[in-house]
Amino acid sequence: MEGRKLQVAGGSTYLVSLPRRWVLNAGLKAGDTLFLETEGDGSVSVRHRAVEKPAIRRKIFEEKEAESREHLLRKLVGAYISGFGLIEVRFPPDRGPFVRRVTREFCRLVTGPEVIEEHRNALVIQDLSDTSELSSDKCLRRMHLIVRAMLEDAVQALTNPDPALAQDVALRDQDVDRLYWMVSKQFHVLHIQGPGNSQAKESMGIHNHLLVAKLLERIGDHAERIARTATTMEPKNGFDAKLVKDLEEASRSAVRILDKAFHALVTGDIDEANETIDERDHHQKLIDALFHRVATKKGEELLAMGVVVDSLGRTASYAADIAEQAIDLAVLMEPKKPA
Repeated sequence: MEGRKLQVAGGSTYLVSLPRRWVLNAGLKAGDTLFLETEGDGSVSVRHRAVEKPAIRRKIFEEKEAESREHLLRKLVGAYISGFGLIEVRFPPDRGPFVRRVTREFCRLVTGPEVIEEHRNALVIQDLSDTSELSSDKCLRRMHLIVRAMLEDAVQALTNPDPALAQDVALRDQDVDRLYWMVSKQFHVLHIQGPGNSQAKESMGIHNHLLVAKLLERIGDHAERIARTATTMEPKNGFDAKLVKDLEEASRSAVRILDKAFHALVTGDIDEANETIDERDHHQKLIDALFHRVATKKGEELLAMGVVVDSLGRTASYAADIAEQAIDLAVLMEPKKPA
């Protein structure tokens, strides 16, 4: 590696000379066009020819006669996450209505795919999403806002019976899944492209984002679990006031841990991440006390409230895991100090 001084021409144009050997080996001459690209780590790549856009990867599925909706849907989601830009489904003509119904459901569940070709015995789906417009960082921020609101609303729908609010929480879980699949797809696409040395940190960073996205997706699942419990139970005499107070306190504690963990993640604050992990012990005391109170209930109420308390405990644990990922990412991205 050699250093080159940056020069200024005309007061606003910055110039740097290129290595002579590189210019000669590339067969360049004065007046030729060079192509510059800014990398994720802030470096700049200089090429003597434009980088060709990679060919769109295509996946073909042969629909089976007795395949269920769930099986076909899982395959389509798997192809999407794996980064296939084109997905073709071939099927016997009599299976057409079934396949079209499932593929349209798939297009509603994820971000980007649209049916672009449709024939008597085949259809083609193309992923039109632009990952530059919805980066993994943006996905995580959106997921955090959704799941924290889901958790608060789920507990509210339980303690102040509101079936409509509980149903809305359950529906929002689809938005969380959609964002998780987007992050997962970006992870796979980056590794398929084979990142160079300049993208090594970006590659490791997206892996960390994928782990965080999975934890947020699980928190969303538990918020949905609480909401579905709220739709199936409503004690005749209402909830015990002390139980409601304890549930709301545990919910606030879980949300607080989640918020602090995510803030530590986006700011790279290792001290805040450690404080967040330590707060899990206090939260666990709240959960233990709730389990003792719930143990005095009977029948369906005992089972239902046990599910709610368990979900509040797991939510805080997943949030603390996000704080651990925040530490890992902060250490990874920390600039190397000069010797």
